[in-house]
Amino acid sequence: MTPKFLAGVSLIAAVIAGAGCAGEPSNVVDEATPDGTAVMAPIFEVDPLWPRPLPNHWVLGSTIGVSVDSRDHVWILHRPESVQDEFKAAVFTPRIGTCCVPAPPVLEFDPAGQLVGSWGGPGDGYEWPGSNHGITVDHNDRVWIGANGMSDGQILTFTRTGEFVRQLGHAGRTGADSHDTDNFWRAAKIFVDPVENEAYVADGYGNRRIIVFDAETLEYKRHWGAYGARPDDTDLGEYDPAAPPAKQFQTVHCVTVAKDGLVYVCDRVNDRVQVFQRDGTFVREAFYAPDTLRSGSVWDIGLSRDPDETYLYIVDGVNEQIRVVLRDTLEVLTTFGDGGRQPGQFFGVHNIATDSMGNVYTTETYTGARVQRFLYRGLGPVSETDQGVPWPR
Repeated sequence: MTPKFLAGVSLIAAVIAGAGCAGEPSNVVDEATPDGTAVMAPIFEVDPLWPRPLPNHWVLGSTIGVSVDSRDHVWILHRPESVQDEFKAAVFTPRIGTCCVPAPPVLEFDPAGQLVGSWGGPGDGYEWPGSNHGITVDHNDRVWIGANGMSDGQILTFTRTGEFVRQLGHAGRTGADSHDTDNFWRAAKIFVDPVENEAYVADGYGNRRIIVFDAETLEYKRHWGAYGARPDDTDLGEYDPAAPPAKQFQTVHCVTVAKDGLVYVCDRVNDRVQVFQRDGTFVREAFYAPDTLRSGSVWDIGLSRDPDETYLYIVDGVNEQIRVVLRDTLEVLTTFGDGGRQPGQFFGVHNIATDSMGNVYTTETYTGARVQRFLYRGLGPVSETDQGVPWPR
């Protein structure tokens, strides 16, 4: 028997092609199609026993990256320096207790949730970020790490065992403009397109652009701003839901490339996803919870693992939920999650990734400081537009 969804409340998603107004009515999918058949969507259940406990009294700080490699190993990135003093008694001199110790920044888990690798931090030959942000393990098992500290203008690549490979950009060489092709400014995330072997950088917190490099040679290829236009670094001020859609990105927080070549960009503070072709040609945009202020409603995007990548999973770290979106229309089918610290709830849900079985992994920033797994239970009818916490049946 196909499981049904758990709980519900309403949601808003404005799907707009071109430069439509953020305040226009939304196109939320009805619970039945015109012919009377039920709308189908992926069903998830939180796995409260994943991952297994960390060794060595290790604890996590703000956990701001997740990626799944070709072996279905799950990689996370966190900020050890963000662990509160009350949670690291063993690191003081003299030591004031046995618990706890911040874990290394990069952690690798096998599919069972067992920790199988850990590394990261300052070293010879590279400039470790003042504030790391976003991790991607590409199709060649290279590990890419972004950097969003105020002086961070670099991204780094390593082998899966933590051996330094190369650095692009430099710390301290920031703030020029969004047309500097040698440095970044607080880059949020990298996505490597395996078809063209190109690295797309969401650049991000300081700059207002997507910039693309050859993933092997690091040769600059192209860059663009909102609507595929030339980036403009003019200060946009605070986001206003009643204003016309901004002509520039506000916080470029993620970039993801589907197998069909469509490029999905998180314009976080502007509460929208913009879609492009690989060359930067603008295709369409959609707004989600467009009255969301401060950090915005679009934090990261994951792709479903069916052959057509039918669904997008859009992370919202203010409203604390994951939107399940039909990729070809950008319409919301359902959501799951809620605010809180129990399994299936979120505090600052920040990143998302999927494994080959369709399971979803999320990380949480601030003091959420964890990774969670949501088990894929197949497709089912959308009986509620908002599942709430997808607790195991």
